[in-house]
Amino acid sequence: MPPTGCGSGRDEMKTQIQALIDSNQVMVFSKSYCPFCVKVKDLFKELNVAVHAVELDLIDEGSNFQDILLEITGQKTVPNVFVNKTHVGGCDKTLQAHKNGMLQKLLEGSNETYEYDLIVIGGGSGGLACSKEAATLGKKVLVLDYVVPTPKGTTWGLGGTCVNVGCIPKKLMHQAALLGTALKDSRNFGWEYEEKVKHNWQTMIESISNYIGSLNWAYRVELRDKNVTYMNSYAEFVEPHKIKATNKRGKETFHTAATFVLATGERPRYLGIPGDKEYCITSDDLFSLPYCPGKTLVIGASYVALECAGFLAGIGLDVTVMVRSILLRGFDQEMAERAGTYMKDHGVKFIRPFVPTKIEQLEEGTPGKLKVTAKSTESGEMIEGEYNTVLIAVGRDACTGKIGLDKVGVEINEKNGKVPVNDEEQTNVPYIYAIGDILEGKWELTPVAIQAGKLLARRLFDGSSLKCDYVNVPTTVFTPLEYGCCGLSEEKAIELYGEENIEVYHSLFWPLECTVPSRDNNKCYSKIVCNKLDNERVVGFHYLGPNAGEVTQGFGVAIKCGLTKELLDNTTGIHPTCAEVFTSLGITKRSGADITQKGC
Repeated sequence: MPPTGCGSGRDEMKTQIQALIDSNQVMVFSKSYCPFCVKVKDLFKELNVAVHAVELDLIDEGSNFQDILLEITGQKTVPNVFVNKTHVGGCDKTLQAHKNGMLQKLLEGSNETYEYDLIVIGGGSGGLACSKEAATLGKKVLVLDYVVPTPKGTTWGLGGTCVNVGCIPKKLMHQAALLGTALKDSRNFGWEYEEKVKHNWQTMIESISNYIGSLNWAYRVELRDKNVTYMNSYAEFVEPHKIKATNKRGKETFHTAATFVLATGERPRYLGIPGDKEYCITSDDLFSLPYCPGKTLVIGASYVALECAGFLAGIGLDVTVMVRSILLRGFDQEMAERAGTYMKDHGVKFIRPFVPTKIEQLEEGTPGKLKVTAKSTESGEMIEGEYNTVLIAVGRDACTGKIGLDKVGVEINEKNGKVPVNDEEQTNVPYIYAIGDILEGKWELTPVAIQAGKLLARRLFDGSSLKCDYVNVPTTVFTPLEYGCCGLSEEKAIELYGEENIEVYHSLFWPLECTVPSRDNNKCYSKIVCNKLDNERVVGFHYLGPNAGEVTQGFGVAIKCGLTKELLDNTTGIHPTCAEVFTSLGITKRSGADITQKGC
């Protein structure tokens, strides 16, 4: 047995190990009984690559070999894989290198080096999360972010849609509307004020913009602190592993990386009718609009459409929503219609089922006056209307069409630009990944993009195997009466399990804070969709009422833990709250019984 200290015997063994690494294209230090070692050796066998393996459990010096390998590589476990003198790592890292194309490059003996370990295209929530995590793991990272101005010339800073023209300003404007309602309620709680209360659009925009500006700056500082290189430039692939970056002055630079992550997000879709881009705005423009939009037509029935219509009406504007067919496509339709009915009862007008055919300018101004011509999707009837502002919110398209994906062979859905990926966010090109709203068939939500970005970086650079969970994701639509949900819609549950195998428990309720001002009596609604074949496991959670995001977040955790109707029934509610209604749901929808709440 050779000595294990620092003497000549250990040095000779280290030389022996290095000679094995240097003289074999693929060198695997293995153990004959290890399933992970077998998996790696089988991989090279499938690739028709000869492997020289040393089974450490079958040689006398095995434990000493493993100690020296730990000293050389920092890796204690087997298999310990080297390709063309380069340390690849263990089983997970070898399989990952195979998936992202790096293993093939090593096998080919490529000496090519890249400027960066990772280039992230897109500086939104997902892209920033991925880049910061990779940098924390010691990788050299470049983030490129560039906002193409809207037809109205609107642009914004680092942080993506959520921070600049999405979740953050939307929630703050929704809060502005809720404060208006609170002011009206306050008189019933004893508050007295003489002066007439009115809303100032410019003050709201300035305050929100200042806050968003502070977030933009904070993101840049955080990237700097984590040693992530940031470029305010438009990225476009020019060849494999290489992009062209063009800044706003037209200056071009070129950069290479071993791995790329697409996190470009989406932008609002226009209608493709006369006058849409010339005279209309989208949510990209609304949140920094320097003047009050006045009488507004919102075209669309997406959550963006209903949220914007809701807060605009909430601050006192005349708002109409033009809907082609259904509200909140993809969400539970009973909940969507209840949310829409509440909006209608509180002053928002709906035109259904109509689509606009042209937009004409009658007067210039801030705001001006526009004429909208629309056609019924059922009867063909034509109508006209005049508005100060027309807001288009009919959906969004992925920003993937003009970044050179065709030059590197990345497949996309030509209809909407979405990127198909596997369960590890990998595209059909091994070294290119995608996260966030551009993914085909995945949630378009900021927290999902953040989670996916972090986990992807850990899998790529830290040997993790944890993947993003795209099932049972809680979310909230911030309509005037907020709608929170997690899991399946009632329609989807019926489709998956059959109507006879689900049980729906539901109830109306009246929030205590609404009783004194005597408003919205039994307008709020809750329901759970249970799978009878699985111990009445809750597969769908739906809540329409105040503070839906706060309520839904907690139940989202419970659903991931396997929440059942029995567990809800055995939970003590917090009184008086809205959320406690879920601990006392006793009426099934199939019973047809009255669900009106009486008493507290």
